[in-house]
Amino acid sequence: MGGCFSKPKPGMLHTAGGCWRGCRWLCDLCLALSLSPALVVEVKIEVVIPEKERNKEEMSPNGKASPLIYKVNGTTRHYHLEEHPIAGNPYHNPKDVVEASVCHVKDLENGQMREVDLGCGKALLIKDNGEFHAVGHKCPHYGAPLVKGVLSKGRVRCPWHGACFNIGTGDIEDFPGLDSLPRFQVKIEKEKVYIRASKQALQTQRRTKMMAKCISLSNYNLSSTNVLIIGAGAAGLVCAETLRQEGFSDRIVMCTMDRHLPYDRPKLSKSMDSHPEQIALRSKEFFCTYDIEVLTEMQVAAVDIKSKIAVFKDGFKMEYNKLLIATGNMPKTLSCKGKEMENVFNIRTPEDANRVVKLATSKNVVIVGASFLGMEVAAYLAERAHSVSLVELEHVPFKKFFGERVGRAVMKMFENNRVKFYMQTEVSELREQEGKLKEVVLKSGKVLRADVCVVGVGAVPATAFLKQSGINIDSKGFVVVNKMMQTNIPGVFAAGDAVTFPLALRNNKKVNVPHWQMAHMHGRIAALNMLAHGTEISTVPYLWTAMFGKSIRYAGHGEGFDDVVIQGDLDELKFVAFYTKSDEVVAVASMNYDPIVSKVAEVLTAGRTIRKRDVELFVRHGKYVWFGVLSVLNVRGLHDRQLAP
Repeated sequence: MGGCFSKPKPGMLHTAGGCWRGCRWLCDLCLALSLSPALVVEVKIEVVIPEKERNKEEMSPNGKASPLIYKVNGTTRHYHLEEHPIAGNPYHNPKDVVEASVCHVKDLENGQMREVDLGCGKALLIKDNGEFHAVGHKCPHYGAPLVKGVLSKGRVRCPWHGACFNIGTGDIEDFPGLDSLPRFQVKIEKEKVYIRASKQALQTQRRTKMMAKCISLSNYNLSSTNVLIIGAGAAGLVCAETLRQEGFSDRIVMCTMDRHLPYDRPKLSKSMDSHPEQIALRSKEFFCTYDIEVLTEMQVAAVDIKSKIAVFKDGFKMEYNKLLIATGNMPKTLSCKGKEMENVFNIRTPEDANRVVKLATSKNVVIVGASFLGMEVAAYLAERAHSVSLVELEHVPFKKFFGERVGRAVMKMFENNRVKFYMQTEVSELREQEGKLKEVVLKSGKVLRADVCVVGVGAVPATAFLKQSGINIDSKGFVVVNKMMQTNIPGVFAAGDAVTFPLALRNNKKVNVPHWQMAHMHGRIAALNMLAHGTEISTVPYLWTAMFGKSIRYAGHGEGFDDVVIQGDLDELKFVAFYTKSDEVVAVASMNYDPIVSKVAEVLTAGRTIRKRDVELFVRHGKYVWFGVLSVLNVRGLHDRQLAP
């Protein structure tokens, strides 16, 4: 049995949460200044590592103040959160502090953001509703400059991948990514702006929320846990972290068929030669520090919902109180002769991706399926392989997702980079020579030389082990959940690629959204509702794909779209595409048009409707009409220069 078992530590847990003590003086000062404008003289920003209050008792599900109570194996267990005193000086090492003048208080209008340089690092200064805020200037996910993002309703949205951060606290509110932004205190004096900052906070540009630790009994049973998480992808990890962030101090066990701790799975096709340690989402030390146990190379074979027991493939059994199913998808395989041959890959692990890159270098590669994975692999290998051929049943890549016109533009980009397409055909046979792949035979009769074959023809939910469990599964194998990620069985939740859930954006239609950002949010919502918070999911789907150094960003849910309104130049790969159903925009995609997708995501998140006629006016008359539409919706951050096609 592989994995990392973190030892229980008796005694009171140490954590932080609640309101940010460090900003109270700022709020009072802002109130005073709003009453007496003449007092406004200077702006200072101090970087602090925030400590949250713990003077508020946790609330029980019935709303009365009490310690939270959990039961494991019939034993009632209580926990409290330890209070932290207010620190008189947030800087433990004065030598770690830097101070610099950055701007005048009148340099920023309401609703504006600015990167300010402190010499040893930068901060993002924001003026919103008459108040100044300062946070880290880079998105902790992949380092996008947040100054180019979208400011709306007290949060800033990343222009690249859509993560959202509260400008008052720095806390992450939508995903992808795990860490929050460092929050810098702002002080106003005179008519200059100074920043007083911790050098460490400026350099790291990220903050991990404070978390609880496990306070289990010293004689707990290894075969029982309070929370069992099946799957160690984004949904499973965010669920575990959220539980700890919310003060949950009982045992958490994650199990995975993988041999690695949770890693950044999208990089398997976008950055194929990355090693596991390079794409790890958290270090081994992180899991041990916060008592999140990970059982690697462990497969659950069945779940007994009556006894609350998970049965593993090797016969090991584990009791649970709460269960999260986050098993994701399994790649489909080919059904033709030769499919089990050496050098034929479904990319599922870092080892698969690394092996493909090694075998494909200066060789002939055939990729079956113009899926996101297939197209990203083709793009990555185009400069490394001798030849790259892509076989697809449709006549245009991404037709169902991006539409025919965008699909053709992407196809042309690939052809200009030496990728050869064989469309409207399938593989009939894989031929070998001396036990290794030699040729791929198509149903059209064409024979392709092939040293390596990568299969990317879609995936199916990894839920076969649940068929006899009593957990509700639909005809396609997806676990059915409600808005709180709950299944039909009390105490059993599901999240990620293997579920269908009600999407608020599409009038609560049950959908499957197999994207990285959505898996993060599923995990968070599931964790909050394990703690009886009653939180419903309402996020807008956001995804991206990267090919040949270019990215397509996408927000919304365009399934069943009946028209596409395009602004920009498809040949130049600089465009925005609005996907409409009847008279309503249901999704948007763009290339080289940032931050339009993040802007539209904010509009959709606010529950507002963008009409087809509005975007048609945008295309016909230009930026000013479109800017007028969005300004009515009270979304800031997209300037004329950013809208220019």
